[in-house]
Amino acid sequence: MPESDVELVRRGFKALEAGDPEAMIEFVHPDFEMTTPASLASEPDTYRGADGIRRYFASFYEAMDQITFQPGAFEDLGGGHVLTPSTLRARGRSSGLAFEQSVVLVWEIRDGLSYRLHVFATEEEAREAFGS
Repeated sequence: MPESDVELVRRGFKALEAGDPEAMIEFVHPDFEMTTPASLASEPDTYRGADGIRRYFASFYEAMDQITFQPGAFEDLGGGHVLTPSTLRARGRSSGLAFEQSVVLVWEIRDGLSYRLHVFATEEEAREAFGS
């Protein structure tokens, strides 16, 4: 029986808990794409495929340590979309200052893998974009 979209996203977060982004690659479609919006990132960019995931996390680990991504509830929106409010926590590598950012993620699943990751500031924005 195929894995549910929610279970796939849940397992991806679980793999990331160990602190090794490489563990997440098995859950990512070769054509994966994620864009960090300017309103939520100091350096907005688009990341593609496994190399994009590696580049995204490498930029984080240059400046931060003690990085965790804590998901909230997982909601199947249907049509291969899973909504997950999430909190990013980290500590500045040189400053030691704690950082926390809440975002709402909508994972788009294709062929049993994460195909796109959409990042929103609020749940309302995410639901408006995905019609739920």
